[in-house]
Amino acid sequence: MGKENFVEQIADIDADFPQWYTDVVLKTELVDYGPVKGTMVIRPYGYAVWENIQAELDARFKATGHKNAYFPLLIPMSFFTKEAEHVEGFAPEVAVVTHAGGEELSEPLAIRPTSETIFGSMYSKWLQSYRDLPIMINQWCNVMRWEKTTRPFLRTSEFLWQEGHTAHATEEEALGETMKMLGVYKEFAENVLAIPVICGRKTEKEKFAGAVATFGMEAMMKDGKSLQAGTSHYLGQNFAKSFDIKFLDKDGSQKYAYTSSWGVSTRLIGAIIMAHGDRRGLVLPPKVAPVQAVIIPIAAKKDGVIEKCLEIKAELEKMSIRVEFDDSDASPGWKFNEWEMKGVPLRIEVGPRDIENGKAVIFRRDTCNKEEYSLDGIADTVKGLLDVVQKDMLEAARARRDGRIVYAKDMKGILDGVEGGNFVKAGWCGCRECEDKVKAETAATARVFAEGETAETCAICGKKAEHVIIFARAY
Repeated sequence: MGKENFVEQIADIDADFPQWYTDVVLKTELVDYGPVKGTMVIRPYGYAVWENIQAELDARFKATGHKNAYFPLLIPMSFFTKEAEHVEGFAPEVAVVTHAGGEELSEPLAIRPTSETIFGSMYSKWLQSYRDLPIMINQWCNVMRWEKTTRPFLRTSEFLWQEGHTAHATEEEALGETMKMLGVYKEFAENVLAIPVICGRKTEKEKFAGAVATFGMEAMMKDGKSLQAGTSHYLGQNFAKSFDIKFLDKDGSQKYAYTSSWGVSTRLIGAIIMAHGDRRGLVLPPKVAPVQAVIIPIAAKKDGVIEKCLEIKAELEKMSIRVEFDDSDASPGWKFNEWEMKGVPLRIEVGPRDIENGKAVIFRRDTCNKEEYSLDGIADTVKGLLDVVQKDMLEAARARRDGRIVYAKDMKGILDGVEGGNFVKAGWCGCRECEDKVKAETAATARVFAEGETAETCAICGKKAEHVIIFARAY
């Protein structure tokens, strides 16, 4: 099967980006649709990406003093009524259990859409004195939000994530934690996922239900839309007062704690696909790729080819490189197409002539270029190339994004900007009416404040601008 015919199995990325995305996630066996509408089955190849994300993030959480725990899936509905803004924000998405063991429950139970309430309940029980602070706990779990419109990884009724929940003695500490974890996410997105992100505060309209302030991490996808890749929330004392999270301070008085929460989810896999993918399929950053290098034998039946491939595989494994040797009976061309579609960062081609010359051909998935390299020290060569690919993918994504950030002085400028697949920076007076007007007329939303930037007038109403906002259409 030729390359062109093979690629026809995937929609044209430039002509139909949403269909290209769906084709890629299904054909590369990252995911499949679950039997319940809006759910997904994460297949082994997709779950391996998630495991690599988990490992990288978990190490960062522990290095910043957080410990993992696990909290129940079911939450009493009464918990949600304690924080009015929170219950209002999540009510449309909550799935509720009313019967169990053949009987109606005395109180309905929510399947967690997020866990601030149950963490709050337990923190109020565990926290007694200032000596118990800070409490810094993370959990890896699933959550359920009954979404009307779903797409694998980006928005599903059930998804996997981590949620960190912390309690502190002062506002300064809690806000510091909120910003620190946003920084952890940013470093991770850029150095592990090779996705440049813009971090900043969300508007009141876009903030998390129950938060004092929400800070988001926005990533540009290849179609120019934004994906909220992670959030960190400063909750102030809102949940502390609702759940009686108090402590005896050094001065002998009872005080409410200040809390934060922050999370990223399997949506990050969608971000990787849409930020890096191309017409051939996935392009995976080496740090999260389930397979970092694949070895393809050329003229495999010739003496010494299989042996040399196995020798190279053993060398790479000694360097802790995730490597596969494809010795299936498919043609080399078919294998090239298959592994390119799966986004494997490096492909090593080994044939009789290569062995004779003491060389191997290495193909880079990010650039689709191939070069010859000496078989001597090939493990070191591959290790070095993986680092180069990781760095180059970030630089390419950053250049792509920076070339698609435009400025607008009026509504036409905002509309033209988002229609052209850009992030649009525009002055904003701060009023909700103007924010709503942008969404109604352009289908773009306020993503985050452009911190430190100023404008003279609001691009929507012409009054004095209080802020500069990044507007974009978003997933």
